[in-house]
Amino acid sequence: MEEAVTALERLREVALDQHGLVTTAQALDVGVRHASLSMMVRRGRLERVAYGVYRVPQVPVTPQVPYMEAVLWTGVAEACLSHETALDVYAISDINPTRLHVTVSRSRRLRRAGGERYVVHYEDLAPSQIGWWEQVPTVTPTVAVEQCIRYGTPTYLLRQALERGPRDGKLRADDAARLTHLLEHRDDRP
Repeated sequence: MEEAVTALERLREVALDQHGLVTTAQALDVGVRHASLSMMVRRGRLERVAYGVYRVPQVPVTPQVPYMEAVLWTGVAEACLSHETALDVYAISDINPTRLHVTVSRSRRLRRAGGERYVVHYEDLAPSQIGWWEQVPTVTPTVAVEQCIRYGTPTYLLRQALERGPRDGKLRADDAARLTHLLEHRDDRP
């Protein structure tokens, strides 16, 4: 006899790979309708944590939840942690950003509630420029440093990243040399 899989079980399966979080779009993809989501929130089976993002309480909370929430809040598949947030999570700099940085493609325009906690950047990234940190899509350390050079992150924090990155195996020596040159000449541009 075949067991019926409940809507909450389908959501939990998705949420297990995303630190307990699931989006409205993902819920719809697994056959859970808007009305069912609303009912599960009212009954305490789901928690609404951001616009279009829900937490499944049966999945343990991890320290990575705010980062995954930032990526999922955008509502776009190509979103990833970037810039100063990526430097922070890779622990190659003493940077401590006040808001979480995420990048989406240039063709996107986000108009969602809750954005005051995030800095949204618009950049077209190749798949090779995006990696994973603790199951959260994140630009590679090399891309993060390059983004921060353009963004205007303080030089001393970037020098830390360029010293620690190769030592910790997170940046290749040739990339660090190229980025050091870029950092030293970022103010020379007209």
